Formats: sequence, structure tokens, C-alpha cells
Amino acid sequence: MTASPTAPDFLSDQLALRERRVLVPADGADTAVFTYEPSPADDAAPAILAVHGFRGTHHGLLRVVDQLPGVRFVMPDLPGFGESGVLPTGEHSVAGYGRWLGSLADELGLGPETVLLGHSFGSIVAAHFAAAHLGRFRRLILVNPISAPALEGPAGIAGRLAELYYWSAAKLPESAGAALLRSPAVVRVMSGIMAKTKDPDLRAFIHAQHHAHFSEFANRASLLESFKASISHHAAETADRLDLPVLLIAGEKDEVADLADVRRFHERCADSRLTVIPGVGHLIHYETPEPAAAAIEEFLAEGGA
Repeated sequence: MTASPTAPDFLSDQLALRERRVLVPADGADTAVFTYEPSPADDAAPAILAVHGFRGTHHGLLRVVDQLPGVRFVMPDLPGFGESGVLPTGEHSVAGYGRWLGSLADELGLGPETVLLGHSFGSIVAAHFAAAHLGRFRRLILVNPISAPALEGPAGIAGRLAELYYWSAAKLPESAGAALLRSPAVVRVMSGIMAKTKDPDLRAFIHAQHHAHFSEFANRASLLESFKASISHHAAETADRLDLPVLLIAGEKDEVADLADVRRFHERCADSRLTVIPGVGHLIHYETPEPAAAAIEEFLAEGGA
């Protein structure tokens, strides 16, 4: 594992040295792909294709990547987010993102030995893709997996409030709606609710990350389609169809992906293991990358990677 992160960025200087960026056409979308090569170089290193969460970009997973220098991470910005273009045809739905993901993997030559990872909304996309394309990837990692309908259960109230927020943004004129969606005040409130750490420096880092990247979406239409996708499906819908080893990494205090729901998901999977990280909520990738990376490292070793 790497040494402790460098304050105030909480990312090591080595991370930038591992990065290379390419623009790849996938299902018609110009997709920005950020690959983090293993250090030292190793052609036999395991490869993980990682799908980030709703309104995020590849940046959100960098603290986990930083903890796994021996792994090759391939991390695209989802269509409509970050530096990637929108899908030119079809909606930004779970099925639409699934078609894009398969196209991207083919374009990059990522074979079945690749491990697929999804965080939050990315867990929905990754799980549905794995269930629909049996044998396409050999292992599946889901971090903060969305394991129940967003508008039901303990997270239902927050889900309804989010639905009202996005519905309101959709009803406003284009400029006003986009301004509401990019509102720094709203982003700060969301960030403050999700962060559980008491470390003031880490909280400042998390808020800065959300401020910098949470509004990097292409346009209102694609964002609203993505939000609709995020509340219309969940990863546990696929539990009975997943025929590959699955690692679930859950936060004890996650208010978005409730731990009880994740446990039920785990029990329904034919071949899964569950890591619960205490004291953290929906920001495992920011707040507790070390135990998350340790669980991933053990999971990869289990598969002979």
C-alpha cells in the first residue's frame, strides 16, 4: 500500500505520474478515459474498469487508485459528465450507459480478465451490465452499492427531496434550471450531508472536490436523464442473475445505500463477499480509501490476479 496521502490534497505526487488520458469514441460518445498504470510498470498487473457515480467524474475514485499502485485502473468520465460528450442517440439511461460501457470496453480491448467496478450510480450500471453480459468480465466490485429503490425505505425522504429538486430544475427556463442545478449552495449542502468525517482538512478536501467536479455535466437534459436512471433502478435487481464473484464494499452509516439493503443484496448473490467499513457513509472513496483498497486487493488476490 502507498504511504499516507499528502496534505492538503490527500493525493500522492506519484498519482499524476501514473496517469495517461485518451479520447475514445464509444457508442458515438467522445469519451475521456484516464488510465492509471501500475507503478512500477507491470504488464501482468490486474486491470480494473471503474464506473463513477452520479454527477461525479473519474476524480472521485482517485484516493482509492492512489492506494493500489500495483493495479491498472481504467477510469472513463461517464457520457454527459466531466470531459466526456453526451450519448448522441438514445437516453442516458441504465441501458444506454450499458451499451456505451460495452462499446468502450471493446474499443479499449479490455477482455474478460478485466475486473469491473462501480461506485454508487456506477454500481447500478456495472451490476446491470454484468448481469446482461455473462462472462464479459471475470469479477465485479461494487462500492456503496445502491441496493434498494431510491424512493423507498430509509433513503426515501432524501430521494423524494432530490426528485423535487430535479423536477423543479426541469420546469424552469433553460438558463435558470441549469443555474439551479449548478448552484454552489446546493452542492455544498449535499456535500455536507454526505460527509461523515470529523477531520476538518479532509472535509475541506471533500467539499473542494464536489465544488470542482459536481457541476461538470454537459447540459440539463442529459443530467435529468441520468437522474431518472438513478432512481428507476438499483444494483440489487440483478442479484439473482450475477454469476461471477462479487465484492460489496458498504459504509456503516450510508444514508443513500442503506447497510441493511446491502446485506440483503449480499445474501441473494450466489458468490459474494461483503466488507463493511465503520463510521463512514456514502463517501467511502473519499473518507476511507485505505480499507476499501485493502478489500479490493484481497479480492483480486483471491482470483489469482
